[in-house]
Amino acid sequence: MYISVNQMMEIEVPNGTSIEIKGNMIEVKGSLGTNKREFNDSLIKVTKSDKKIVIDSVKDKGLAKKAVKVEGTFKTELENDIKGVNAHFEKKMRIVFAHFPITVEVKDKTVFIKNIIGERFPRTADIVGSTTIEVKGQAVRVYGISLDDVGQTAANLRKACKIRNKDDRVFQDGLYYELE
Repeated sequence: MYISVNQMMEIEVPNGTSIEIKGNMIEVKGSLGTNKREFNDSLIKVTKSDKKIVIDSVKDKGLAKKAVKVEGTFKTELENDIKGVNAHFEKKMRIVFAHFPITVEVKDKTVFIKNIIGERFPRTADIVGSTTIEVKGQAVRVYGISLDDVGQTAANLRKACKIRNKDDRVFQDGLYYELE
């Protein structure tokens, strides 16, 4: 059965943003920096025309379903890259403790979380990509131009604070996402 997929997806490129396509790599440049993303050129075709990017899936009978899924995902990722080079993505977190005061320090590409539930050695979390972390009092701000990197860095911070071998209803110390 042949699946007819004639729908092409278009993305508007805002002013001040430039796009370069080289092989299966797309580079988005904006006022805040550059994001690069690789795509599967056997499933989708990406072309640039004027102020639009056109994403089209292959019409092969065996790959059509998968190509349509990849096409939609890639469109969303590319839109996020375009947003990121023009305005930062941001996650706000809060340091919470009831037993021992926690301190958070940022050095190079590593975050040190000290004195969590009274442990002698600091726990560490990696900073992914060009993400930046600011610590002011109990507030932690994780921001950057790549949504993937910002989300992964925030997840690394949460994972580093996970309390093991204790009742988590009592020991709720750590870094938590703030509700917006």
